[in-house]
Amino acid sequence: MNTSTKVVNSTFIPRDYQESLSDKASSILNRLKIVALIMEVRTGKTITSFLTAEKSKCKKVLFITKKKVIESNTILNDYNLVNPYFELTQINYESVHKVKGNFDLFIIDESHSLGAFPKPSIRTKRIKELIGKSKLILLSGTITPESWSQIYHQFWISDFTPFVEKSFYQWAKNYVNVTQKFVAHGNKANDYSKANENLIRQKLSKYIVSFSQKEAGFSSSVKEHILYVRMKPTTYQLIRKIEKDLVFEGKNGGVILADTPVKKMQKIHQLFSGTIKLEDGSSATIDDTKANFIKEKFANKKIAIFYKFKQELNLLKTIFGSDLTTNLQEFKDTDKNIALQFISGREGISLKEADCIVAYNIDFSATTYFQFKDRLTTKERLENKLYWIFAEDGLEKQIYKTVLEKKSFTLNHYKQIAI
Repeated sequence: MNTSTKVVNSTFIPRDYQESLSDKASSILNRLKIVALIMEVRTGKTITSFLTAEKSKCKKVLFITKKKVIESNTILNDYNLVNPYFELTQINYESVHKVKGNFDLFIIDESHSLGAFPKPSIRTKRIKELIGKSKLILLSGTITPESWSQIYHQFWISDFTPFVEKSFYQWAKNYVNVTQKFVAHGNKANDYSKANENLIRQKLSKYIVSFSQKEAGFSSSVKEHILYVRMKPTTYQLIRKIEKDLVFEGKNGGVILADTPVKKMQKIHQLFSGTIKLEDGSSATIDDTKANFIKEKFANKKIAIFYKFKQELNLLKTIFGSDLTTNLQEFKDTDKNIALQFISGREGISLKEADCIVAYNIDFSATTYFQFKDRLTTKERLENKLYWIFAEDGLEKQIYKTVLEKKSFTLNHYKQIAI
């Protein structure tokens, strides 16, 4: 937990829209105790939240965010820039159980991460216990990235939630068209994802302040390129054997076991990018084609590489050597490239120093896709370049098509693919 005192800065002048948005948000916060600032990346939602907190005369503020965001110092830099009259404490989601003391305002950064349903996550429950009757600001650029059912638990953490239903299941009876879906072994389960957007918007309209990049004057766009590489013949042979036999035992005793549909999907996904997690828990590199391709293709560029599996980072470190870092500050201060895992690097940080983003692999989550691709965006930058590195005849292309439709890639999608 990191508590900060202000650094005097008399030169800061908020953008006009940040002033007007914070005026509106503070009015809502004082009346209703909750406000949701839904602002697209790079429009300054953190600064707007600090202005809102000051105008609401808050004295002690707890800012809950991702660990990578705290490490990047972006929150502290914005706090010092605004120079508000309240005391700020930062903490990451994984450490909320360490929080001590009382706060009159909680700011929940990337609040959609609390949107799991039908049951709340452990971290969501812990945050609810902390907040109680304190004021609450929800911050997000994509508050319901995959389903409007993600909205319930974000407001549920406050005693002042506008939803009178005490549980998601009760709420779903009024706001969700509950259907059935097939799960493992041919069984069926309730699907709670089809929430009534119009009904929810009506209920929350007086709690929400939204703002887009277009309204802020941004004219930048993300241009995506897909680059295909042919993996080594042995990689394709191994994948075919896994598809057929569901198991592979190496000469040194390493075992790849794919005895369930989920495990088979995971193993094939790993193999198409050149690494694998073995049955004993260890990981191995079986093909360095992608990493070598990236190093050669972007030899004269400063790049940010996103990877999915831990062993992919080890592979990238082997190929790039001292030219690669995982530390955001070192990336900003040197000519080194940076490698970030999709989940930890997709939110709350800026990679504006990079010439482009390179996706070594692809994540199953639509949420990840729509967040991480904007890491280069600034108001002055007209075009951002994102390069996807896919294996020829691989699984990645189908995952990409699915997440473009704002759907997370699941086993059902995998079953429709002929590898």
